[in-house]
Formats: sequence, structure tokens, C-alpha cells
Amino acid sequence: MDVWLDLSVPVVTGMPVYPGDPQVEVERALRVATDGVNVLGLHMGSQSGTHVDAPYHVNSAWPTLDALPLERFAGPAVVADVRGLRARAPITPELLAPALSLLRLQPGAILLLATGWSAYWGSDAYLEHPWLAPEAAQAIVNASVRTVGVDALSVDPAGNPDLPAHRVLCGAAGVIAENLTGLDRVLAAQEVGRPVEVFLFPLHLPGSDGAPVRAVARVGGSTGYT
Repeated sequence: MDVWLDLSVPVVTGMPVYPGDPQVEVERALRVATDGVNVLGLHMGSQSGTHVDAPYHVNSAWPTLDALPLERFAGPAVVADVRGLRARAPITPELLAPALSLLRLQPGAILLLATGWSAYWGSDAYLEHPWLAPEAAQAIVNASVRTVGVDALSVDPAGNPDLPAHRVLCGAAGVIAENLTGLDRVLAAQEVGRPVEVFLFPLHLPGSDGAPVRAVARVGGSTGYT
């Protein structure tokens, strides 16, 4: 029996956003008592909460979200366990080597980076997350991986305007998912040999740099997994 795991943060008013991004506001726009229906009004940026980046996010000449093939947003997943790193530590190619060896056996696989930093969601420490070294991003591209997700604010250091890891991954027409949560459960499934698929389908926003997603993992070959 398959088990489904939600890897998304809740969308709520005042939730954390990347410094400088639009703040998130969720309010009641219509009510059954007065309007006959319940409808929420939403104000948020394309990079709010758990979301994906398209290449267009860092280069206006690169593909927009709607130009990418749908298969970029779903596939078998491999988790790289990089938990235990200190604040603002780089994720190096050596740390990714075990996961990349598995990825080479699964064409079209999605690489998830489990830093453990989702535990700091909502605190100042969330901005101090580990980041993907550019040479590690290149190793990912060289392994033919085109979709990468992380349980942190960004694959680059918060506040770095150059976004070097973004440029390596997006320059290969890759997709980046950020602000994932609960990757420890996916890692636990992987460690006991259970197959994992991940789904990161974004809102259909033509010409967009990215969009929020409901990130979900499907764990197979399991009964009663929690």
C-alpha cells in the first residue's frame, strides 16, 4: 500500500519569505453567511512558500515555467543526506557522491537535499542554511539531473545576489524546488529500500519565473509507514 507524504509548508499570513519578496496575506474575501460562498483572497509572490524556480528566474533569456516539460516536475526521488552541517556551510560534491551514484541508475530522477534546516522554519536561523557549492551543482548537472529540491530557503546563500548554484542548475534548463519540509520521512523510506516518487507540479502561470507547489512524495512498498 502506497503512503503519501506532504512535503509543503502551510500558506498563511505573515509566513517567512525570501528577503525582499512580497509578503503573504491570506484573508476571507467572501463568506457563506453574507455572500453565499466561502472564498479566500490571496496575496503572495511567485516564490512564496514551497515553490519551484524556472530558469527564467535568474535569466530573462532562459525558459519560463510554462515552457518546461511537465515531466520535470515529477519522478523517482533520491535523497542526499546532508544533515548535520553547520550554519552557512557549503554542500560539496563529496557530500553528494553517494546520492549521485544512485541517481545515475534512475534516469529522470529528482534529487532532494535533506539539510534538516526545515526545523528552523519561521526563525531567524532559517536564513543561515547550508548552500549548494557551484561545483556540486555542476556535479548534479553532469549526472543528468534536471530537478533538485531542498528543505531550506534557497540552494544559494541567503542574500547572495549572484545566485551561482541557481545559474548552474537553471543554465541546464533545470528546476529548483525550495522550502520543502519533512524530508526526514522520505530519507527514512529510502534507507529501508522503499521506492519514492515526488510530485512538484506548479500553478500554471504563463511567462512566470516560478510558482508555489503542493510538494508530495509517494512511498511505495509500505504498510503503515508514518
